[in-house]
Amino acid sequence: MALTIATNVISLIAQENLRVNDDFQSVTIQRLTSGYRINSSGDDAAGLAIANKFRADISELTQGVRNANDGLSTLQILDGGLNNISKTMDRLKTLAAQSASSTFIGNRTTLNDEYQTLLTEINRQAANIGLGSGDTLAGRFNTNIQVYIGGGSAASNSRVGVDLSGNSNLVNATALGLTGTGVAGSTVPVTLSAADYRAGLYLDQSSSQVYRFATTTGTTSVTVVGTVAGLTGNDIVTQLNAGLSGTGITVSLSSANGNLQVSSSSSFAVAVDAKTGAGTQIQAAIADAAALINTGKYNQTGGLVTAAGGGASQVLTFTPSGGAATVVTLASGDSVDVIFIEIV
Repeated sequence: MALTIATNVISLIAQENLRVNDDFQSVTIQRLTSGYRINSSGDDAAGLAIANKFRADISELTQGVRNANDGLSTLQILDGGLNNISKTMDRLKTLAAQSASSTFIGNRTTLNDEYQTLLTEINRQAANIGLGSGDTLAGRFNTNIQVYIGGGSAASNSRVGVDLSGNSNLVNATALGLTGTGVAGSTVPVTLSAADYRAGLYLDQSSSQVYRFATTTGTTSVTVVGTVAGLTGNDIVTQLNAGLSGTGITVSLSSANGNLQVSSSSSFAVAVDAKTGAGTQIQAAIADAAALINTGKYNQTGGLVTAAGGGASQVLTFTPSGGAATVVTLASGDSVDVIFIEIV
């Protein structure tokens, strides 16, 4: 009996074409719904490798943008804090200028209370923005801040740095040189002479020496008169303080070295005339041009005070807006303390 195998070749071809079309349809729908041309390595192996590299770069740069925005926000916070500190320092300068004027008739202690409170506020602001000191968080941004952006050929080219490290980048009161400052007035004594007055005798019954103290209200002259036995340091202090009664100026001997020193919370200048008579002078004369001034009150630099000039007298005219002119005449050789008193 013969066997016969019936083969429907046309049907097989049709089924294969149907499968191919179905696969193509599936790939097409997958591409449409995913939005990607390559959805598997079978679609394009080489293209998939390139696409994966691009996708990784995009992820890195996307996070880099977030990092940059975070860094920018941090710098904006720092800038805001620095702006507040700058405004606070403007107020400190205003208080210092107000207290330095001899025309101020209020209570300097009140000014100084506000001044010290503002110093505390500067420290608080500096700590809050991470450029202060005192604890770990207070100085958290006092470092070299590195923000990773990505996309660079090397790690060093993928970062943006802002160096805020070191004490020079701190903005608290200490770093700004404000610690220990105030506007309450100076109580630091002015030393008249480096001699030790706890021993020795000065002047005698036929000699004397004149001390002149210039203040904003005028000049007070005190003549120290010698005695037969001569004056001790305490005798000198007693006579000077008696003559300075009511001026707010006090003379004393330093307990550390016996120097003759002058103290006051208000501005003053001291000049000393040469002694008269044969007795031992208390100290060398101090001319007006070299008058000693309690400069600590104004945070100025101490030293010699020069005269206005050796020529003719000078006339200064001050005309305020909408007001009458004020004329100040300075005589030849007037010292700075005298000029200051005249102008005020």
